[in-house]
Amino acid sequence: MATTSVSKGCFVFKPNFKKRKISVPIEDYFNKGENASEDSKLRFETYQLIWQQMKSETERLQEELNKNLFDSLIEFLQTSHSGLQKNSKDWSCQIKLREIPTAALVLGVNVTDHDLTLRSLTEVLQNNVTPYVVSLQAKDCPDMKHFLQKLVSQLMDCKVDVQSKEKESDRVTQKNVHYSMDSLSAWYMSVTQKADPKMLRKKRTSSCQCQSPPVVLILKDMESFTTKVLQDFIIISSQHLHEFPLILIFGIATSPVVIHRLLPHAVSSLLCIELFQSLSCKEHLTTVLDKLLLTTQFPFKLSEKVLQTLTNIFLYHDFSIQNFIKGLQLSLLEHFYSQPLSVLCCNLPEAKRRIRFLSANQCENIRRLPSFRRYVEKQSSEKQVALLTSDKSLKLGICKFIDLFVSEGQGSRMPVLSEDLKARKTTFQCLLCDKLLAKDELMAMLQNCLKVFQSSSAKELGNTAKKIEEFLAQFQSLDETKEEEETSQSQSKGLQKTDLYHLQKSLLEMKELRSASKRQTRFEVLREQVVSFVDSLAREYLLPPDTQPLHETLYFSSAHALRQHLNAAPRVALHTALNNPYYYLKNEALRSEEGCIPNVAPDICIAYKLHLECSRLINLVDWSEAFATVVTAAEEMDANSVTSEERGEIIQYPFEINSTTSK
Repeated sequence: MATTSVSKGCFVFKPNFKKRKISVPIEDYFNKGENASEDSKLRFETYQLIWQQMKSETERLQEELNKNLFDSLIEFLQTSHSGLQKNSKDWSCQIKLREIPTAALVLGVNVTDHDLTLRSLTEVLQNNVTPYVVSLQAKDCPDMKHFLQKLVSQLMDCKVDVQSKEKESDRVTQKNVHYSMDSLSAWYMSVTQKADPKMLRKKRTSSCQCQSPPVVLILKDMESFTTKVLQDFIIISSQHLHEFPLILIFGIATSPVVIHRLLPHAVSSLLCIELFQSLSCKEHLTTVLDKLLLTTQFPFKLSEKVLQTLTNIFLYHDFSIQNFIKGLQLSLLEHFYSQPLSVLCCNLPEAKRRIRFLSANQCENIRRLPSFRRYVEKQSSEKQVALLTSDKSLKLGICKFIDLFVSEGQGSRMPVLSEDLKARKTTFQCLLCDKLLAKDELMAMLQNCLKVFQSSSAKELGNTAKKIEEFLAQFQSLDETKEEEETSQSQSKGLQKTDLYHLQKSLLEMKELRSASKRQTRFEVLREQVVSFVDSLAREYLLPPDTQPLHETLYFSSAHALRQHLNAAPRVALHTALNNPYYYLKNEALRSEEGCIPNVAPDICIAYKLHLECSRLINLVDWSEAFATVVTAAEEMDANSVTSEERGEIIQYPFEINSTTSK
């Protein structure tokens, strides 16, 4: 019997054709699905307009918050460079000329925000100090060769004058460059000598008008650089400071102590380090909340649960302002996508114009809102009929509600007033903190409240301003010194000369007596009256926005949808994908009733669902036989429907596996 040697194998073949990823515009999602309506395009345009306004406002806030830090850095760089240009024969100056000016910039643990901050810093330095600003990351510089290569390549891309271009023959290509500090110093001298000082002064608006501008090197993640690379570069650079004026900026996420951990004393002594601290990420977030959300500038508002979700992700995950703003953008997008009546979430004049052109279908959608139903139930029978039957009366009521939210600023109180004040734990904590305020702090708070009430033209508040003035007058007339003297005299009278045992016994008796019959001072009584007055005022006038009609048009309250997108839950996602593959694949053949296992599902999904039936006491033989039974189950198919093999090719793992015979 003749035999032949045949080797069989399975190989993966990539398809010859290249599938182009078709990018679907975002506005098309508004026109599809259950939430599609006649004004989908208008909703998307409104979303884009509001987001652009909010984005520009956040950028402006970030520039203001970083202004003091950037100004101090610019002053340090200019002073350091002017010191490098001096040719003093003083011994201390000569020693200092060998030290590299270094700014230790502590940015905090919010690493995701560092890139944006350092990018803004680079632009500011290029406009005010020097055109030669280089930023390096540790992942691009594993050794000294790559470090110098990245440094040279970015320096050669820096242009002093964009309009004046040299000839191609004079340009030095990076392939012919020998990466060393000598060649880099020679290149720098040649470039600065060729550059026109007048053009340099035009390029830089600062007072630094020297012909040889400094080279600023920013190490974005200083902790990630290897010790050997940093040591070698600092030692070599310190020997070329006269030809190559270098200034270092260390981006530090943890603590300045990391400099001394990475660099020994012999190397760190070559650096003239000055510490700079950026603004705390919590203070940054507080400013963003005050200027972006707690204001009447934007009609869009977040509910208390949504805001709590975003702040929890910020506090417990990354401390990133950029991620918080992205979450805010996602909330805005989800609101305009899921709520058809969000078309009214715009500025007041535009909202009134859109209300006049509401269609009959949109009016019916407004009548179905739960908040509007609660409002109608509280009205008289005649007004109920008018609101439910007449579109004109409905539009007049809508204008009044939108005006109440947008112009009078009810939306700016949303994080405090999104629930009943009586049931809120945070309200109790605020009142408890107010009860611990000192006299000066409480008077300052009352004076600020008085200014607000005096500048307001609201007549509903009545004599609130007069009541606050009375409290201030009572605080000013307080004289607690006499009470303190009386208590101290009574305590001194109670203590007499005795031994240690009787002294301890008498002190315990006096303590029990004071706790049993403790009398409040006049200040404590008055402070409790002020706190109770503020509490009653808030309960009477500051109604929660979610109790107002049509709050759904301006408020985004779907915290569950936000958590589903932002909170990482890989275990839940894997279970959903294996237990219900239709949730992600969106293939109609995978639709099945609960408890059923379709034979066209991916093999891993079938195995997983069979495993769930008896996960603890599973028999491998029974498991494999059940799997084969499900996969090979016969199906009655129509003539026009696709066969199970063709459907399996679509659903199963998209690799083309061929078997070949080869020696």
